[in-house]
Amino acid sequence: MSRHSHTNRGAPQGPSQRQLRAGELVRHALVEILREEDITDPALEGVSVTVTEVRMSPDLRHATIFVEPLGGGHAEEVVGGLNRHAKFIRGRLGRHIELKFTPDLKFLHDESFNEAARMSRLFDDPRVRRDLTPDEPSDSWKDED
Repeated sequence: MSRHSHTNRGAPQGPSQRQLRAGELVRHALVEILREEDITDPALEGVSVTVTEVRMSPDLRHATIFVEPLGGGHAEEVVGGLNRHAKFIRGRLGRHIELKFTPDLKFLHDESFNEAARMSRLFDDPRVRRDLTPDEPSDSWKDED
């Protein structure tokens, strides 16, 4: 047994290079498909969708696609519309990519934009800003005794 085998046991592992490459391939193809195809669904009418990330399963048979509607409005309705048309989009995807299998698609709203906005609001809070600004002398802790 190698001495390094104990350090990796139980440690979370990220996606493989193969998963990352396939995810980017699918992401680029989906951007083209969503730009070119006219999907008739009230939730998708006149909505521009950003495909922010595609996470592939280890066997590359399933893709989780993170999307953000332009402007961030009606995200749940847009995601619902995309999931209703996932089989149609998957059919188009099969023509755009060269993978052994065309993955099943599951669309999710990308919450990272909301989280980034929340973090910005936190950093703008005067109390947090005071804690982050090194205006005070470094030995101010002595005054607290």
